[in-house]
Amino acid sequence: MESKDRARFKQVFLLIALLIITFFVFAFCIGFGSVKIDLKEVIHIIFKGEAFNTTNRDIVMNIRFPRALATLIGGAALALSGLLLQIFFKNPIVEPYVLGISSGSTLFVALIMLGGITLGFKNPSPYVLALGAFLGALLVMMLVVVFAVKVRDVVTLLVIGIMVGYICSAVTNLLIAFADSERLYGFVMWTKGSFSGFTWKNAKVLTTVGVPMIIASFFVVKPLNAFLMGEEYAKSMGVDIKKFRLIIILLASILTATVTAFTGPIAFIGLAVPHISRMIFRTSDNRILIPGTVILGAVVTSLCDLICRTIFAPIELPISSITSFIGAPIVIYLILKRRASL
Repeated sequence: MESKDRARFKQVFLLIALLIITFFVFAFCIGFGSVKIDLKEVIHIIFKGEAFNTTNRDIVMNIRFPRALATLIGGAALALSGLLLQIFFKNPIVEPYVLGISSGSTLFVALIMLGGITLGFKNPSPYVLALGAFLGALLVMMLVVVFAVKVRDVVTLLVIGIMVGYICSAVTNLLIAFADSERLYGFVMWTKGSFSGFTWKNAKVLTTVGVPMIIASFFVVKPLNAFLMGEEYAKSMGVDIKKFRLIIILLASILTATVTAFTGPIAFIGLAVPHISRMIFRTSDNRILIPGTVILGAVVTSLCDLICRTIFAPIELPISSITSFIGAPIVIYLILKRRASL
């Protein structure tokens, strides 16, 4: 009993430590860049709205603050979505985009950028692209929800999601084949994922949708823990499996769709961060894993975005090129570990 209490104390202590680290990472991401701003000045600007010069204030409040906020919320949303799906499908290499959500977003953006469907606008703005991406993700999500109601087998639902993704990718590839090079370049850059150009309007939308969904996930902790013991055990504990299935898919889909709509697909955050969280906290208890994964997702994504915009400045790398360096080795490790246990 004492050892359990000690383990729980360590886990809570780690959560508090990560929260403190998150604040300093956030402040560091705002201060560090081509124009370096002292940490004290960053904190002064954020809390008092004052700066030693107006240029630094504009850089912090209009460029770096909304972007840093977006990386925190976006990373938390993707990581949490990955954790929910890995528990739901009982598969360690499932990620948020496995249900075809990313492919749906990509297809609709391709229709706008490559197919000329501008949703009534002459020149598609970033908001039109975000709206198109969200509509694509929403339609695929609704399709998966319909299948989730009818299909009982979780593995079958996973395969259906993958197939839907392949169909969307096939149509996207047809559009790519007939696109001109100028439009194609812009589309390819979108598919690599980036938090570049995030405005306060974008950040507000991401916060308004993402934060309530993250909070809502804390209310499914008990059913998730029961589901870990098996479907029959969850039923015996009073969990409505059909309703539980819909809630998990909706939470994961909305979290993923909202981020993808503004940033494009971001690889491996949803796959790798939940495993990093399990390694750090050494538990399968979702009362610890969910907040741990949310915080780690925010920290890892913020640091990856910082590397993207600073390592080869003024050239900015796509964020997926950095997240892949983290995610790919973890996937290889998991596959090797799984084979060794067979």
